[in-house]
Amino acid sequence: MTMKRPTYPFVTTALRVDQPLGIFYIVSLPAAVVLDVAYSDRLSARYSSKKNEYTITGTQRAAQMPRLEAIAKYVSRVDAAFPNAIILAGNAPQLPEGADTVANASDDAEDLDDGDEWSIVEGPAGQFQLTIPSDRKMANIIDGQHRLFGLARAPVDAVDHMGLVCAIFLDLPQPFQAQLFAIINSTQKPVDKSLTYEQFGYNVLDEEPEMWTPDKLAVFLSRRLAVEKDSPLFKRIIIAPKKDKALEALTNEKLWRVSTATVVQGISRLYSSNPGRDATQMLAGKRKPRSSLERFRKDNSPLRPAFIEGNDLLIYTIAFNFLSACKEEFWKKQPDSFITRTVGVQALFDVLRLLIPEALAEGTIATSWFRDRLRPAGDIDFNEDRFNASGSGRSLISREIRAKLNLTTGSKR
Repeated sequence: MTMKRPTYPFVTTALRVDQPLGIFYIVSLPAAVVLDVAYSDRLSARYSSKKNEYTITGTQRAAQMPRLEAIAKYVSRVDAAFPNAIILAGNAPQLPEGADTVANASDDAEDLDDGDEWSIVEGPAGQFQLTIPSDRKMANIIDGQHRLFGLARAPVDAVDHMGLVCAIFLDLPQPFQAQLFAIINSTQKPVDKSLTYEQFGYNVLDEEPEMWTPDKLAVFLSRRLAVEKDSPLFKRIIIAPKKDKALEALTNEKLWRVSTATVVQGISRLYSSNPGRDATQMLAGKRKPRSSLERFRKDNSPLRPAFIEGNDLLIYTIAFNFLSACKEEFWKKQPDSFITRTVGVQALFDVLRLLIPEALAEGTIATSWFRDRLRPAGDIDFNEDRFNASGSGRSLISREIRAKLNLTTGSKR
């Protein structure tokens, strides 16, 4: 019997769930779709139309293989059921073959092929719709790999008739993926800490700051910006898809929010042009401190020396003071505009990258200096129709602000 293959783009309804950690979506997906698009660092399934079967690639502890076989036998029964959810991190593309750790997948979503990026939109009556554009492996498995890859060892007709409940986080930073994996497994049964390290490229035990990868530091600083009461982003950072339409709709002064991924991305780019590559270098083989990166590759990011030296306070203070200036010069004046949307915040971080060398050259990182520098752009109307929520909108906002500030790449005024 030839298996009925999924067609892409695959579109399905989704249920939005808001919890303290953030936003995720519950969906029912055909097992064949999940096998197409999901992976773990240790296992991956590929369907062969010629053989009409799945092939599992990757390494797995020997003690776990019998478990896969047992699941495969169970799936073939007429009363098979998997009511608990498989937890996936969407928009986390699988590593190229031969890469050392999953940390390499943490490059910005802007680096992804837009044709492969998963998206969620709100439809009528509060319903949500998830679109999976292609069969590219874009979902890292946080929990449920045995259930899924047990299915891959079952007869294809059994897979063809199986639906799976999935809880999907979109654009979830990898330190949060590791946190979820550790919490879920530590409350169910003990998991070797080395497995967590190998699976996600992060040690979930407390680490010394000098061992933090670029995105782990960015997550730490983003959390501080979210919870400190005097922060310009106090209670405004939430784990959610970067292109979440429901978030984009919250644009009044009290409610507007941005995703954790947006802020993590913006901060990490201040000191790393390629956070994924840096993480891979730090985690490959023997774990290495961030100072080791200095001898591996040149990086002209404006706060690279601060990151290498472990001067996290400088990085945080610059981000805090700049965002405080943005609050006064932009957000308070135009809370219901594109400058408070994802594209606006991304564009502001782009501007900050160019302002930092100038600030350091003048020997100041005070909020007042950033306010004076940003003030000429305060008359831009970010409500105008020419601005939009796409990547081109981000570029346009950045370009407009830079023009007002007479700021160009490499400029020190």
